[in-house]
Amino acid sequence: MFLSITATSAAIKSGLSHKARVEASEYHSKPTKETLIKPAEGAATFTATGNDYDSFMGRYSAKLARLFADTVDLSPGSQALDLGCGPGALTGVLVERIGSDSVSACDPSPSFVAACASRYPGVDVRAGRAEAIPFEDSRFDVAMAQLVLHFVTEPEEAARELSRVVRKGGVVAACVWDFEQRMEMLRAFWDAAALIDPLAPDEAMAMRFGRDGEIADLLESSGFIDVAETRLTVGSEYESFDELWSGFLAGIGTAGSYCVSLDEERRAALRQALFERLGEPVGRFELSATARSASGTVPE
Repeated sequence: MFLSITATSAAIKSGLSHKARVEASEYHSKPTKETLIKPAEGAATFTATGNDYDSFMGRYSAKLARLFADTVDLSPGSQALDLGCGPGALTGVLVERIGSDSVSACDPSPSFVAACASRYPGVDVRAGRAEAIPFEDSRFDVAMAQLVLHFVTEPEEAARELSRVVRKGGVVAACVWDFEQRMEMLRAFWDAAALIDPLAPDEAMAMRFGRDGEIADLLESSGFIDVAETRLTVGSEYESFDELWSGFLAGIGTAGSYCVSLDEERRAALRQALFERLGEPVGRFELSATARSASGTVPE
């Protein structure tokens, strides 16, 4: 049986069953300090392997990378940077389009640096944070940051660094998930989490750049010109709810870190709440995800 999440919208809006509401009420009254996760800093919530990331978020980011790369001009001979490359979803697309000799990448997570370098041996992959990009001035024609800005501690400094490493007339682009409504996996997770824990660190509340105009505002305030914004939508199929849930148990990102921080009883309550939030899918189902994307040009 194949279900689309849009086909179960009525079930989603109806909320939890009576049993789950009772369980949620019981747990709602006893939040603990251990369940609190502060907004991510650098690679703090990305210590898993590249394969674990692929199963959780990579199933979306690989598809997103192709659409994101379409938003910039990748001419033959261009030099491109993948900032916050992770295990290499965008890096791989850049290699396909302009060749490994023309692509560089960096990430603060040692496991992701190793994974990206292993997958794309011709790419110059370095360890480094967005606030201190480990490449020289005016090195690149294009710099791209996919699903990165909302994890950067000092985004304004990152914008200055991107301007530094990209030549005059070059382009900087960034995209993040729309956490408010259009990244269904994360939106459903945090809605379910709120039912059992009022202190759950919902990314829509705790992180910047998931709302209309926020990336564009950062670029414009940092001196970029010709700033343009768009939306990019992808989807992912799951064989079962268990496949979806196993991704959270890998502890990746803010959602995964929060999930594994819970004790067994509260995690079971979260699982049930999420299952019902998604309309109790049986068999295969699909979730969609929309990213907000913006680009700007380094002034001459």
